Amino acid sequence: MSQVLSEICGLSQGDCFYIVERHKTEFTYPLHRHREYELNFIQNGAGVRRVIGDSVETIGDYELVLITGENLEHVWEQGTCKSPDIREITIQFSPELFAGSLLERNQFTSINRMFSRATHGLAFPLESIIKVYGYIDGLANEKDSFKQFMNCLMMLYELSKCDAKELASSSFANTPRDAESRRVLKVKEYINEHYAEELTLPQLASVVGMSPSSFSRFFKMRTGKTLSSYLSGIRLGNAARALVDTTATVSEICYSCGFNNLSNFNRVFKARRGMTPHEFRSMYKKKKVIV
Repeated sequence: MSQVLSEICGLSQGDCFYIVERHKTEFTYPLHRHREYELNFIQNGAGVRRVIGDSVETIGDYELVLITGENLEHVWEQGTCKSPDIREITIQFSPELFAGSLLERNQFTSINRMFSRATHGLAFPLESIIKVYGYIDGLANEKDSFKQFMNCLMMLYELSKCDAKELASSSFANTPRDAESRRVLKVKEYINEHYAEELTLPQLASVVGMSPSSFSRFFKMRTGKTLSSYLSGIRLGNAARALVDTTATVSEICYSCGFNNLSNFNRVFKARRGMTPHEFRSMYKKKKVIV
């Protein structure tokens, strides 16, 4: 499989943030990744298709996404958008901007947590976008670089207090979710190592020394997901990654990721990803660029 374009950011060593505003009629930039953190705002983009890792969604008129995963592939495609004036504001900054112990200070707790979650990509709801729209709207035209920096910092702080949806699955992004109890982490680590095998509720409950019924309730309470739903998500994320990174057949990937029925794998994949495994692979292959 060809490699994903590694974008070279316009951020200079002397700058804190790289901010650019564009007005356009279509999206043409290919699937890419970069080490810089990125906050991307889109206005008048209804119908645009957003791909973040193995998350594929059609956006509305307003879009705001934060990405901090260095190897997380992403792209915005034209989709069905017919807007004559799509406004896009991209803000990029180095992971070293808040290096050292700054993010460990109490005042940065919520921002630090947000950056950690954004390794999967974070999509903010409309009410959150409205809350920070004043900051976004004025950033590109702010001439005072110090005020621009402070406004960016305030915007990140306000966003860190908002609800946001994680996009790419943890198994696709190759990064863990938020810190959890030791028992939940122990089970998740076991699943990550053995997801290709047949796993049962009694088997996983025994990993943490609990009865199956107690563990089932405990896992749902701590994660918000049933064990079967979580396990299916891990297998699908690994399958999506294999579709992107390998030339194995869909059937081979199906069985190597713990699914024991090809038709069920195709059905579940389409229900979760909105397209078949073949369509998902074709989409990524079409958007990849050799570098």
